[in-house]
Amino acid sequence: MRQRHSPFQSFDPPLFFQLQTFDSLKNSYWLRSGFYTLSEKGTSLLFGFGSAVLLFRSLTKEEFGTWILFLTIVSILEVGRIGLLQNALIKYLATHEGEDAGKINTASLVLNILMTACIVLLLFALAAPLSMLMKAPGLAQLLYIYTITTALLVPFFQFNYIQQANLDFKGIFWSTATRGGMMFGYVLFMFVQSEHITLASLAICQIASAGVASVIAWHFAKPYSRYTRHAEWGWIKKLFRFGKYVLGTNLSAQLFRNVDKLLLGSLPAGGTAAVALYDAAMRITNLMDVPTASMASILYPQSAKRMEEGKSAVKDLYEKAVGAILVFMFPCITAVLIFAERIISIVAGPGYEEAANLLRITVFFGFFVPYAVQFGTVLDSIGKPRFNFFFTLMSLGLNALCNWIFISRYGVFGAAAGTLAAYAISFVVMQLFLNKILRINPLNALVYMAGYYRQIGGIALKIVRGKTSLKGLSPLAKQ
Repeated sequence: MRQRHSPFQSFDPPLFFQLQTFDSLKNSYWLRSGFYTLSEKGTSLLFGFGSAVLLFRSLTKEEFGTWILFLTIVSILEVGRIGLLQNALIKYLATHEGEDAGKINTASLVLNILMTACIVLLLFALAAPLSMLMKAPGLAQLLYIYTITTALLVPFFQFNYIQQANLDFKGIFWSTATRGGMMFGYVLFMFVQSEHITLASLAICQIASAGVASVIAWHFAKPYSRYTRHAEWGWIKKLFRFGKYVLGTNLSAQLFRNVDKLLLGSLPAGGTAAVALYDAAMRITNLMDVPTASMASILYPQSAKRMEEGKSAVKDLYEKAVGAILVFMFPCITAVLIFAERIISIVAGPGYEEAANLLRITVFFGFFVPYAVQFGTVLDSIGKPRFNFFFTLMSLGLNALCNWIFISRYGVFGAAAGTLAAYAISFVVMQLFLNKILRINPLNALVYMAGYYRQIGGIALKIVRGKTSLKGLSPLAKQ
């Protein structure tokens, strides 16, 4: 009888370092993919973070809160498009080549265009009502301008997903960095010149950055871009059948992550100024999402392949991936708890001091997010997107209920407390389900985390003693 692997019996972490040759370091899938995906997520978040730091000081709280509500709304819509296209395209391109790959790309492009048309119609229909509901007069104009931006993002998303399906992350990094970098560059220029920044000018800058980023994505995706003259409805239906659950899951997940801001902007106890204050805390909290999002991008294609080896392989991959992310999370959480006031002062400046205590609550999101994100990634990769969708929908309803209750009673602090309560309850339910279908134990991730710390400490000690150098390091999981 085959013995079940347990991290308590042996420690073989796949994502950190051991002493090997420099050639193996260069050829590792995890290193190459990890470098570009971590760089892509990092630069995107860094440019967004840098822009926010400047806008905190350039806009009033009401203006900044309106801008955040705009970004929240369009991100929810875009995540729906990503859900419909990304995972389905990657899943089928990974197992098809030649003419079939061309048919898949063409079908995906048709879905991309149709989804974009739906987004444009929704923006026109909802712009004015949302502006009135959230008492944000400038919101409608921003949503109207964004209809142009979302159309220009059709090739951006299409070509980046094709690259990801072919395990090539270089172009994704450059196109995403360009998109965020142009936006940051504009805000920085206006700030240095002491020029007044309008919300409309920020939305117009988004149009320019989307256009340039799409051209860069096309350039890098050319080697993999195969299309047919006619779209096959069989493939369109197949992609849609798979993608519809991921679409619903992604929409629900994005709503889960942003329902606090939406309710805070809509309920009488909140408002646009409260949204700005809450976002000051969430900006720091979201910085910790970089390793989680990067690991999810790498884990999905690997998890889909590991499923062929059996559920135990997916189980190990999940536990080790979460453990690797938690290695970064725990030091970050500790530092934020100690230095919250100073961090808020540096990030948001005067007028946002109250956000420090908000940050001490929201920082604990970082413990639950890795488990939740990898939960969705694993279920999608093993062909259970429907279950992922229902769990995410359940979490969304729970989060909305908790936020409505807490915000109504405690205002802006209720948004932080309500979301944390929803994360904790969802964590328990999801882990019980994973344990049932894959025998995953959430405590194993903590064991792997401790093992990673021991290994990193051992390597650091060898470097200090001069027994090895950085060139001798390579990931254990050489795929």
